[in-house]
Amino acid sequence: MKILALGIGNVMFSDEGVGVHLNHLLEEKYEFYSQKHTLDFIDGGTLAERLIPIISGYDYLIVFDCVDANDGKIGDVYFFDFESVPDSISFQGSAHEVEMLQTLTMMDMVGDRPPTKIIGIIPEVVSITTLRMSDAVKKGSELMEKIFLKQIKEFGFTYKIKKEIDIQCVADKACAQYNQVEK
Repeated sequence: MKILALGIGNVMFSDEGVGVHLNHLLEEKYEFYSQKHTLDFIDGGTLAERLIPIISGYDYLIVFDCVDANDGKIGDVYFFDFESVPDSISFQGSAHEVEMLQTLTMMDMVGDRPPTKIIGIIPEVVSITTLRMSDAVKKGSELMEKIFLKQIKEFGFTYKIKKEIDIQCVADKACAQYNQVEK
């Protein structure tokens, strides 16, 4: 089975980039092994519907993204199947979330969406450009990481840590790379 771990978000707006940063963290921190399955990590950014040809090539999808939830607070983590989104969950926090929801729904209409799990977190909404993540989301990202590792183990993957790193270091590294491109 081909499994895709897809990070969604806008890294220029702090917590909004947690999906992308977590995706990079997992890829950089761990080495994953399976004799039966493959695992790919893709930074989906804010591409939404442009990801359809990529997503449709996989048998299983795990999405890291921001969510809104009734009565939830910043840093709360949610793990659910796209087929049964809890009533308390809303994807209405930012433009990229609505686009990703619409993308997955469009894929359903033509039968191209693989089984999909969402690992989401409530972000602190930031309207200024910054890569500093809130403490609550940094802490919540640790739970997101544990949920992913448990999920991937259920598919028979094993893993080992190849590098100790935290999510803020990954975000800082992204900022440094962005600054290099700007020069």
